[in-house]
Amino acid sequence: MSSLSVDHLLGIKGLTPKDIELIFATADNFKDVINRPIKKVPSLRDITIANVFFENSTRTKLSFELAEKRLSADVVNFASSSSSVKKGETLIDTVNNILAMKVDMVVMRHPNPGAPHFLSKHIDAKVVNAGDGTHEHPTQALLDAFSIREKLGVVRGKKVVIVGDILHSRVALSNIHCLKKLGAEVMVCGPRTLMPKYVESLGVKVEYNLKRALEWCDVANMLRIQLERQDMAYFPSLREYTMQYGLDRDLFDSINKDIVLMHPGPINRGVEISSDLADSPNSIILQQVENGVAIRMAVLYLLAGKIKGPD
Repeated sequence: MSSLSVDHLLGIKGLTPKDIELIFATADNFKDVINRPIKKVPSLRDITIANVFFENSTRTKLSFELAEKRLSADVVNFASSSSSVKKGETLIDTVNNILAMKVDMVVMRHPNPGAPHFLSKHIDAKVVNAGDGTHEHPTQALLDAFSIREKLGVVRGKKVVIVGDILHSRVALSNIHCLKKLGAEVMVCGPRTLMPKYVESLGVKVEYNLKRALEWCDVANMLRIQLERQDMAYFPSLREYTMQYGLDRDLFDSINKDIVLMHPGPINRGVEISSDLADSPNSIILQQVENGVAIRMAVLYLLAGKIKGPD
């Protein structure tokens, strides 16, 4: 069996294009499984996975939990409000306590960038990054690229625009890395105040006019405005943001081309995308959610294959 070149999934940056293709091929198989009447396989029986979430999550947490249960793993859930968690010792203490219970894998979301990397250096278990602050969200980028591949046949050569709060978005950073590795052309679009200073060094085009960006692209990934991560006013009001960067039916129809619409969720309907477009045939938002389970099953399965048994 082919195996990943990494022992943990900490970010897309550490993966090779071959790793990503292997995850996709494995996810193809698991997608067949989750559409069968009996959706469970015994692949991870006797593997214990701890979901350690120091930040709120609905879709990602549910998706990982479902993936783990579909693979017959034993699941332990740990949730903590980020207010009670400090950097460094607290994190390692929490995880050491969980590891004392003999856990094989840790799926972790944390408000501090780099927390899963820190963790992976200090524990024996395999670590999956479920989002670390504004840094990376690798499984989201994998499921987004997998969804594009499913809808359009290939990712290579496709033009993808990521619209919105690029500055605070771990989804944007992971998506840029993933799409570039798979040979797509990537553009970012949003207000100047929400554009990272060195974004062009990632090899992406930058556009400040949404209509021009949409006329260029095959796929538009509309990001949520992350008000909870903004420590100052980056734009005058949500209404003004929507007027400049919200996608509605009038704008969509004026482009006169078929674009695939995506959103990592949760959607602020009527802000970054109107309800009728989010629910339209051009939207693959619900397919992204379904593919999330298959991608996470693939990641967990492939990393579990790297767990060394007793000598």
